Amino acid sequence: MHDTFWFETQGIPAVAIASSEFGQAAIAQRSALGMEDARYLLVPHPIQDATDDEMRAKAQEALANILSALTEN
Repeated sequence: MHDTFWFETQGIPAVAIASSEFGQAAIAQRSALGMEDARYLLVPHPIQDATDDEMRAKAQEALANILSALTEN
């Protein structure tokens, strides 16, 4: 979320991406940074043990939502 904060303060649209296990942490960080409207997307957990093919599938599945989050007003 800190990277998202930095990019957004530079005027660069950003969306944080995290494992679904960290949804509450993302909300807490947005609040702590004073950016309750910061965009984030949760992808299915787990990530750490995912194979390259599983990660590609997760990325492909998330792509439309990432693009939508970056372009919404």
